[in-house]
Amino acid sequence: MEDVRALFESAYANGGPPWVIGEPQPVVVELERAGEISGAVLDPGCGTGEHTIHLATKGYSVLGIDFSARAIELAEQNARRRGAQADFRVADVFQLSGERFDTVIDSALFHVFEPPDRRRYVQHLAELCNPGAVVHVLALADTEPQLGPRVTSTAIREAFAEGWELAYVRSSSYRAIARGESAVAFGVTSGSVVAAPAWLAKAVRR
Repeated sequence: MEDVRALFESAYANGGPPWVIGEPQPVVVELERAGEISGAVLDPGCGTGEHTIHLATKGYSVLGIDFSARAIELAEQNARRRGAQADFRVADVFQLSGERFDTVIDSALFHVFEPPDRRRYVQHLAELCNPGAVVHVLALADTEPQLGPRVTSTAIREAFAEGWELAYVRSSSYRAIARGESAVAFGVTSGSVVAAPAWLAKAVRR
């Protein structure tokens, strides 16, 4: 875990993680517009805070957490620059406790876990969620071209098999910045924003 933490800290320190696009994922914006977000919201692995800030400006009570101190520092800077009253915290989702949420926005966190940790992660989310709470998962799919860790739809279904009603797992897209070999794979100039194949899942806590 410390190696993973160091990797993410380095990515933020160097200023150019591919998942930082300066705005929320269009999928998350559409979920909010469609009334799919309610109550107290958790944004685990919030990075530089685009989703937390977006939802805070819409009037939601939302907590953005990330185990990268640098990411949270950047998120707080972004919130101040945009005049948003957003709540951020340096925290490991596995160690978060004592709070309950009605909606979880998992944007590109689920797919970073190794298979043994995916079920443990979902089980811990169950402890953090009120009955009837909704978890939205946006994860990179096992489809080419791709630019990061990926998962199968089966992996999502298996992780949410117990204690959850899985409403759907459907094809979607995740916007990111393609550089180097990833840019070549997508056939774009390095530094371009691309729409990577993704899964969008909705699970309801029983």
